[in-house]
Amino acid sequence: MASWAAVFVWTAVWPCALSVTRYSIEEEMERGSVVANLAADLGLELASLAQREVKLDIFTNKKYLDFNKKTGELYVVEKIDREYLCPAKPTSCFLKLDFIIESPLRIFNIELGITDINDNAPHFRRDRVELDVSESATPGERFSLPNAVDPDVGINTIKTYKLSASEHFTIEIQTGTDGTQYVDFVLTKSLDREENPAHNLILTAEDGGVPVRSGTANIIVRVQDTNDNPPRFDKPVYIINMTENTPIGTLVTKLNATDLDEGLNSEIVYSFTLYTSEKTQDVFALNSNTGEVTVKGTIDYEDMRIYEMHIEARDKGAHPLLGQCKMVVHVTDMNDNYPEITVQSVKNTVAENIPVGSVIALVGIDDRDSGGNGEVSLSLQDTMPFILNKSSDKPTHYELIVSEPLDREKVPEYVITLMVKDAGTPPLSDNETITVHLLDVNDNAPQFPQSFNKIRVMENNAPGALLSSLTAFDPDLHENQYLVYFILEKEIANTSMSMLFSINPENGNLYALKTFDYEIEKEFLFHIEARDSGSPPLSSNVTVHIIIVDQNDNAPVIVSPWRAQGSLVEEKIPRSTDKGSLVAKVIALDTDSVHNSRITYQFLQVTDASLFSLDQYNGEIRTMRMFSYKDPRHHRLIVVAKDNGEPALSATVTIKLSTVETAVKAYSDMTEMSLEYDIFSDINLYLVIGLGSVSFLLLITILVTIVLKCQNTKPSKSAPPSRNSVISERNSTIADSTLVSNDAYWYSLFLAETRKGKLVVRQPVPKGSRYIVSSIPRGTGQSETSGSAASTLQ
Repeated sequence: MASWAAVFVWTAVWPCALSVTRYSIEEEMERGSVVANLAADLGLELASLAQREVKLDIFTNKKYLDFNKKTGELYVVEKIDREYLCPAKPTSCFLKLDFIIESPLRIFNIELGITDINDNAPHFRRDRVELDVSESATPGERFSLPNAVDPDVGINTIKTYKLSASEHFTIEIQTGTDGTQYVDFVLTKSLDREENPAHNLILTAEDGGVPVRSGTANIIVRVQDTNDNPPRFDKPVYIINMTENTPIGTLVTKLNATDLDEGLNSEIVYSFTLYTSEKTQDVFALNSNTGEVTVKGTIDYEDMRIYEMHIEARDKGAHPLLGQCKMVVHVTDMNDNYPEITVQSVKNTVAENIPVGSVIALVGIDDRDSGGNGEVSLSLQDTMPFILNKSSDKPTHYELIVSEPLDREKVPEYVITLMVKDAGTPPLSDNETITVHLLDVNDNAPQFPQSFNKIRVMENNAPGALLSSLTAFDPDLHENQYLVYFILEKEIANTSMSMLFSINPENGNLYALKTFDYEIEKEFLFHIEARDSGSPPLSSNVTVHIIIVDQNDNAPVIVSPWRAQGSLVEEKIPRSTDKGSLVAKVIALDTDSVHNSRITYQFLQVTDASLFSLDQYNGEIRTMRMFSYKDPRHHRLIVVAKDNGEPALSATVTIKLSTVETAVKAYSDMTEMSLEYDIFSDINLYLVIGLGSVSFLLLITILVTIVLKCQNTKPSKSAPPSRNSVISERNSTIADSTLVSNDAYWYSLFLAETRKGKLVVRQPVPKGSRYIVSSIPRGTGQSETSGSAASTLQ
């Protein structure tokens, strides 16, 4: 608890009839602060107070004070707020209470004076004050402001007011009869809304306490507009350049007049003044609200070149103000006349071989405009084999001439577009089209897709079969395009190509007129020509190489061992023949091509497969072992000779083989002796003489033919292909093999005669007679017959 000296400020006890004890303290003392020693001031003994009933009776709704019986002190139990206790702000504020002592009853009246302290700051009832002041208000005009209030009294209440710095406003303080201070807001300088439409100030109220307390309020002054600013244009004179024939509705310009006022004072209406002619107003329109000037009528440079408009802008104030400007429109001449083209003496159809420099057409140009708008030029729209040649006499006349050779096959028609353009801004242009058709000239020879055609034809073809279609192309037209095909004549062995082949003259289809045999003719080489119907006609040819393709149409012919049709071949060998000995040799010939003539041999039937073997390539039959006593005396061998064709053809021979016990000379020795004897027999001698005579005659004939051909002015033609030899190269090798057969003589004679170029045919005769061999020279119808003694080998 605070000491009494600290909290007691001043105590006055005035003796009076009412016996009232008075004290004085400051408000807001802390709880526990001692107000006074009431026992000492009232002359009471503390010992007696402890035995008696004591209480304080305070005439308020709060218990601010209490009494301590031990010390006799009156102290604060709750803070005392003078402004709360005395809200009416009296000069003096007292707290009355009775000090009551029981047994005996004694009552003491006590008054506690509450002195003010500066515990409240001034404050305005409204912290934001808004004022509307017209910008036309005169200096010295006053406006009332709300006062500030302070619950404190005396020196602690409001002492003064202050206004923030302002060149337009100040304040004056007035004091009423009751001492209350009033604040006047005074205009010191004229306002301008356009310069500053609002003023923000701060009013401060300060009291006289220590320390000083203050409160503030915001004062907002809104400056009310007056119509003191006329509308103003961006510039006094507007100069506009426009071209004639500007479309109606085109915006010329948008006027921009501004008014610094606000509201109706700033709303502007545009209008023409009386200085604007009616003719001008017929051409141009003015929007009164937006200030847009648009084209209303036709602007014609030839009618008027300069338009003047006087325009005013008026605001909508009570006393409207206005501003004026002038608009000058200069009309620019427009290139509104198109250039013209005149075409004369046109050649719409020309031959494709027209000479370079020939005139196709005469062209004239013109433009009704003047100056640069009337200067015209002529050109070709696309790059073509034509040029324009300006006339030296008249600059506006041109000749259209051929500048390059023309080719109808590349471009059959030209669409020539002539472009004429003036030098106006923007330039105007026009065009004219000339169509030139090219007539065909026979300047292209027929062309075959390829210069050499190889055609394969399978032998045994049907006469009249289509071999190929040899079609040429001619890019010309009509009769220059109609083609005729024919075979260039060429003789082979006194036979014309037209006898072997035929071609359709209209479409080039090539046909065979005969059936070809590969074994007689293997190929043909000739030319086919295609000729158009132009004048003069043009032609080209293609080389045709006909290749005859072999078919497997010849079956093998077994020439050794020889046997009559349907008869067997009988052979004899000793039983003592060694293993690997040659028993017989089968030889077959095939006149087909190499591929189809490849022959293989195999057993079709054999009595004992373990005794005989057959070489599949050379046809040799050999023993695989020696004969035993168990082996039969007679053996039957059937050999098939098969070629390599597709499908394969074949021939068979049956050999009846007999074994003998007696010794027999080797077949090879007997063959040599028989051949030597037979060759130098009388008949063979006659045969050799006859063959030599025929060969000599044939040589003389060939020499005479060569001499006659050399004397002929024409180039010699190729000789006909000779017939193939019946014996193939492979068979020559077979002929060199050793034969052990009763047909050895015939086979040797066969080789000798065929090597001399003769065809040998063996004719069977009754058993025991001589063989008849016919020798026919190739290429003739003659035949020679010779007989020979029967072979001693039966």
